[in-house]
Amino acid sequence: MKPLSNAALALVSSLLCSQLIAPPAWAQSPSTEAQSSTVEGSVSNSSMDGELFYELLIGEISLRTGEPGTGFSLLLDAARKTNDAALYQRAVDTALQSRSGFSALQAAKAWKAAQPQSREANRYVLQILVALNRIPETLEPLKTELAMAPATERALAIAMVPRSYAPVTDKKAAAALVEQALADYFAPTATAATAWTSAGRMRWAAGDAAGALEAVQRGQAADAADQGPALLALEMLGPKQPQAEALLQKYLASKPQIEVRMAYARSLLDAQRYSEASAQLQAVTQSKPDYPEAWLVLGSLQMQGDQLASAEASLKRYVELATQQQAEERARGLTQAYLVLAQIAEKRNNLPQASAWLDKIEDPQALISTQSRRAALLAKQGRMQDARKLITDLPERGPEDTRAKLNAEVQLLRDAKQYPAAYDLLAQAIAKEPQDSDLLYDQAMLAEKLDRLSEMEGLLRQVMQLKPEFPHAYNALGYSLAERNLRLPEAKTLIQKALQYAPGDPFISDSLAWVEFRLGNGAEALRLLEAAYKAKPDPEIAAHLGEVLWSLGQRDRATAVWKEGAQQSADNETLQATLKRLRVKL
Repeated sequence: MKPLSNAALALVSSLLCSQLIAPPAWAQSPSTEAQSSTVEGSVSNSSMDGELFYELLIGEISLRTGEPGTGFSLLLDAARKTNDAALYQRAVDTALQSRSGFSALQAAKAWKAAQPQSREANRYVLQILVALNRIPETLEPLKTELAMAPATERALAIAMVPRSYAPVTDKKAAAALVEQALADYFAPTATAATAWTSAGRMRWAAGDAAGALEAVQRGQAADAADQGPALLALEMLGPKQPQAEALLQKYLASKPQIEVRMAYARSLLDAQRYSEASAQLQAVTQSKPDYPEAWLVLGSLQMQGDQLASAEASLKRYVELATQQQAEERARGLTQAYLVLAQIAEKRNNLPQASAWLDKIEDPQALISTQSRRAALLAKQGRMQDARKLITDLPERGPEDTRAKLNAEVQLLRDAKQYPAAYDLLAQAIAKEPQDSDLLYDQAMLAEKLDRLSEMEGLLRQVMQLKPEFPHAYNALGYSLAERNLRLPEAKTLIQKALQYAPGDPFISDSLAWVEFRLGNGAEALRLLEAAYKAKPDPEIAAHLGEVLWSLGQRDRATAVWKEGAQQSADNETLQATLKRLRVKL
């Protein structure tokens, strides 16, 4: 047949454009292209003949009219005739869209056979085999993928392997196969640390913790400066894998990437190991003073510890850096910094300065948070009615805003010690959502403030039924019993259960120590409290630690701990009650 002009090809293009197919390689021959470049305005002809054109046309029409099988067959046939990569890819994608894994694999294998040097064809074969859970068949395609990667990209290709195998069901088989494919890359070369990291991730996904730790060790031995093994160790952190943290700290002891240290700091924060998190953040700010995020997290953490001067300095440094960079992603960080700076000013009773910080917030998504702080300032001025109205008048874009407004108003009343009003507000919300465990827990805490202790216990029992893994419900009831010196064995059991769900939580450890103290186990109570106070130097923990020290005859040390607690929060209720009961004046 006579070759068709590009005018005819335009018809096919109009039919294919909605399918996002790229202009095929066969659309113009090299000789025609050369000719068109020398003769302006000349019409170049395609190497595709009329028969192939109509085959493609019918194939596309079949796809659009709900006959994917016919369309796929015609497209694959056209791809084989032209040996065109774009058509092979179109055939594979068509089969995938039709959820026909077998047909997709057939087309991908045909493409690979026709173009054995095509990395893209090999990738399709590999991905489809993984999706079909045909793991043993992926060995050769995986080896080929790694071998075909340019030397400059090979480490990245190796690092991406665990993600590629994430969907498979037989994790152990996948881990074994990947290690077989990586065998040539474990030797001490530029890829060794990355290869061991990928093998470790596969082992970890397969539940082989010991094997994953071994991979971290081998990766570090291959290249101590590579962050891959350290990041894997970071993912494995937890009470059951203490060796992982030791390996991570080994990496951090040299010259680590800032991002790894920041990730470790966040992990420590999640585990409520605040003093250790602070140390990591300070290390970041010392080694890279212009790294904004470290100053923001450090300042927020210092604020929680009532280190107001340090927190203010850190947050101002963050604002300075973030404002200079003017990055869009800094908007949320700036909002957080301004909110915390406003809280610092509020704690200092500098209400005009607090208001000035709030005025700097421009993020409309932070409207509820901003207005909540403004309401707190009004409440401090005795304008509670205006404060509550400021919150209730806020617009609601959805259920999340409704809940945020409720929480803000309840917190406002709680801070002002208007416990009956806060309790009633929660009761109204619970009437609409009687199975909401968070609302029930908050109401239980207010019932305790109102000395409705049996009601508090009933609410907490209800929370335990609705949310069995919620540690704070067990801890709250256990601590309440210990504080009243009631049912101490039961209190201990409750708190130990809370620690199962939140291991290492310093406040729950404080509760357990208090039970031990009530049971007469002073030495154990002291051990627990010292660890808790080191992790979180909170005034309430200081109150308990001081009392245990006092009872053990270490009165100078007890006084020193109480003074530390008073410096953080002189009006802490537990601390003040302890000092009054023991008749101690600081």
